[in-house]
Amino acid sequence: MRVKFSAFGVAVLVLLVSLTVRAAGVAVTGKVVDPAGGAIPGAQVELVAGTRTIAKVVSSADGGFRFADVAAGTYDVRVQLAGFRTTLVRITVGTTTPVPISVRLLVGSITETVAVTAESPAARSGDAAKALPAPPPPPAAPGAVSQSGTNERRIVPGVGGGRGQGFGGGIYAPATPSSELYEGVEENTFRRPSEHPLSTFSIDVDTASYANVRRFLNEGRLPPADAVRVEELINYFHFDYADATQGAPFGITTELAPCPWDSKHKLALVGLQARRLPEGRTPPRNLVFLLDVSGSMTSNDKLPLVKTAMKMLAETLTTQDRVAIVVYAGASGVALPSTRGDRIGVIQDAISALTPGGSTNGAAGIQLAYQIASENFVKGGINRVILATDGDFNVGVTSMDDLTRLIEQKRQTGVFLSVLGVGTGNLKDATMEKLADKGNGNYSYLDSLHEARRVLVAEAGATLVTVAKDVKIQVEFNPAQVGAYRLIGYENRKLKSRDFNDDTKDAGEMGAGHSVTALYEIVPPGEDMNAGGVDPLKYQQPATAPPPPRVVVPSSELMTVKVRYKQPEGDRSALVTVPVQARATTSARHISFAAAVAEFGMLLRNSPFKADATWSDAVKLANGSRGEDRDGYRAEFIRLVELAAALDRQRTTSPVSSRR
Repeated sequence: MRVKFSAFGVAVLVLLVSLTVRAAGVAVTGKVVDPAGGAIPGAQVELVAGTRTIAKVVSSADGGFRFADVAAGTYDVRVQLAGFRTTLVRITVGTTTPVPISVRLLVGSITETVAVTAESPAARSGDAAKALPAPPPPPAAPGAVSQSGTNERRIVPGVGGGRGQGFGGGIYAPATPSSELYEGVEENTFRRPSEHPLSTFSIDVDTASYANVRRFLNEGRLPPADAVRVEELINYFHFDYADATQGAPFGITTELAPCPWDSKHKLALVGLQARRLPEGRTPPRNLVFLLDVSGSMTSNDKLPLVKTAMKMLAETLTTQDRVAIVVYAGASGVALPSTRGDRIGVIQDAISALTPGGSTNGAAGIQLAYQIASENFVKGGINRVILATDGDFNVGVTSMDDLTRLIEQKRQTGVFLSVLGVGTGNLKDATMEKLADKGNGNYSYLDSLHEARRVLVAEAGATLVTVAKDVKIQVEFNPAQVGAYRLIGYENRKLKSRDFNDDTKDAGEMGAGHSVTALYEIVPPGEDMNAGGVDPLKYQQPATAPPPPRVVVPSSELMTVKVRYKQPEGDRSALVTVPVQARATTSARHISFAAAVAEFGMLLRNSPFKADATWSDAVKLANGSRGEDRDGYRAEFIRLVELAAALDRQRTTSPVSSRR
C-alpha cells in the first residue's frame, strides 16, 4: 500500500476507507467524519471513473458508506456536503490482499493518490460482467485548475508570495473577486479617568466575526482588519462565571491580572453569565425563517447549507413549537405556513423544495415574516424571525433607515430578529450586524455545518431564549488607582455616559446560558500610556502623572462595575453594582484564556496597541489556560493561532512583501 499526502493542509473532512474482497468484486467501504472524529451523515459520496460517476450513495447516520463489486483499477471517491468543500480522494484497487487505509482530506480539491492492492474475485472467476467496469487512466495530478462545484480554486504549485498565499508551496486565489463589506473599526484609545471617569457600552453576544475569521484562515488567507471584532472573538467562548448576582438573571465576575503584552500594565476582566435553562425547559418557539433564495445564494456554502441546518433544527421541534418559512427573491412568498413542530415530514419536505433564483427584495420579505410571527405570537414564548442571507439586499430596499425603523418597531411587540450570514465573496457583514442589533437579536456567521449546528441546535437556548434585554455596562475608574484605561473591542457598542440611565436607549440582549466578557487594559498612575500612534503635543509637556481630581475619596477600589438590564417583556431597567479591588485576583482562571484571544485579535488587526504581543505568546497563554474544553473549541482556537502565524510569516517573507 502507498499513500501520498500534501506537505501541509487544513482538514475539513476525514474519509476513512477500507476495501474488502467479496464474492463478486471488491467492496469499498468507508466513513465520513469531521476533524474531531465525529460522524457526518447525509454526505453525498460518489465513485468516479475518470469523468463518469459509476455509483453514488449517501453516508449513513454513523457516517458510513459502501460501494459493492468494484473492479480493479483507479477511482476517485468524491465527497460533497453543504458547508464543506467538495473533497476528492483517489484509490487504486490492485491484485493482492487489501489493507484498510485512512485518508485525511485537505481543504480545497487536492487529489490524494492512494494505491491499494486488492484482487478482484470476479476477475479470478472469469465473471467480469458482475464487477464494475475498470475506469480509464486517472486525470492529471493537481497543478492547473481544480474545480469543486462553486468552490473553485486555482492551485499554482511552487509559486510564492501574493494575496491569499496557501500551503505546500502553492497559492489559493478565490475564483471571483471579493465584494465583501465590513464596517470600519477605529480602535478604542487609552483614556484618563481624571478626564473620562466612566466607560459605558452595550453588551455584545454576536459571534459572527470569529466564525468569519476562521473561514478566512481555513482558506489560507489572513482576514481584513475590519472583519476582526475582538469582542466577538472573545465572546465566542464560554466561561464558567457565576450565574446569580443580586437577584438578576445573570451573574457578574471580575478578575485582575498582569497584562500579557505589556508587563507594566494590568488587565481587568468583567464577565456576565446568564442563567441556564433547566434540561427540557425550553419555552414554546414561534419561529419564522426568512430565507434569501436569490441567485446569489446558489453555492453550497449558502442556501444548501442553510437547508441542512434547518433540517437539523426541525428534528428538535416539539408539539408546542411552530415554524414557518418565508422566501424572498424579486417577490416574497410563504414556502411553509406556520406549522406545528411535530409535523416533521411536512417541514422537511418544504425545506427540501427550496431552490435559489432571481434578484433580492429583502424589505418585502421581512414585512411578511413579521406578519406571520405576529399572527402566531406565543405569550411567554420565543417569538423570532430568523433571517438567513449573504446580505446582498440589491432590489427593493431604497432606504436602509426605513428597514431598520421597521425592525425597531417590531421588536417593541416582542418579536425579535436574528441573522444568519452565509457565503463568501459578497458577504455584507456590516448590513447583517446592523439588522440583528436593531432587532434585539444575534448575528452569527455559518462557515460550516458544524457552526450551524452549534448556533441552532447545541446552543439554541443562548441563541433564541432571551433572559435579559437592553443590557448595558458602565465602569467607573478610580483615578487614584488608574492612570489610564482602554476598553478592548466593543467599538461599535459604545454609549454616552448619560445613556446608561436612559431606558429609552437600546442595548444588547442576553440569551439563556450566554456569557459576556469585556477586558480593560489598565495603566497604573505614573506610567506612560500608548496613545495609539498619536504624535506628542507640541505646546504641552506630558505630565508624569494624571492631574488629581478636585476631591479625592480614599479607596482601595480599582473600579466599580454597574450593569443595567430589563426583563424580556419589561420596560424599566434594574441596576446591579459590583466594586472591584485594586489587588490582583488570586483565582484568575478565566482572564488568561480571554487575554490569549484578545492578543490574537490585536495581532490579526495589527493593532497599534499590541505592544509586545506575539503569536507564540498567544499560543502559550491559551495552552496554559485551556481548561476542560469539552467541546474542543479552545483546541481549535490554538490551531487557528498557529495557522495565522504561518500565514503572517509567509506574508512578511514573500518576494512581493520584501519589495514594498
